[in-house]
Amino acid sequence: MVELRILDIVEDTMVDGPGFRTAIYCAGCRHACPGCHNPQSWDFGGGRAMTVQQLMSVVEADPFTRGVTFSGGDPMYQAAAFAELARQIHRRTQKDVWCYTGFTFESLIHDDQRELLAEVDVLVDGPFVQSLRDPDLLFRGSSNQRLIDVQASLYSGETVLWKPENQIL
Repeated sequence: MVELRILDIVEDTMVDGPGFRTAIYCAGCRHACPGCHNPQSWDFGGGRAMTVQQLMSVVEADPFTRGVTFSGGDPMYQAAAFAELARQIHRRTQKDVWCYTGFTFESLIHDDQRELLAEVDVLVDGPFVQSLRDPDLLFRGSSNQRLIDVQASLYSGETVLWKPENQIL
């Protein structure tokens, strides 16, 4: 039985991707970005253990959400379990999957986290950098972070940025 360490689940949020979303905040992060808005998420022992099935029950219970966002902490530290959750989301719903990480896309495509990366639709990558903070940025906190169309990037072999054009936000 696959389990994840989860701090919180926020339903019907609109700040972690386009449209109404279910945001799943995981426990555990080693990036320790100065100015992090969620430093309580750094503890790998925080939160509670939840199975993929328990999380799917929450995701499937809300038919009005457009997608699911993995945040934290950093979901890439629990990549195998989040990959299984993302597979189930894609298999059983029409929802998209966004993932926030302090790692860069380029480092993830050559690492063990690629399994999760392959299941993500949009990746918000890079550490939060307080000196680059910009509250006017769409779905990210600092200007070094990118919104990456993961599937287009994996297909083309180069980093393709996600564009909000033609998207219902």
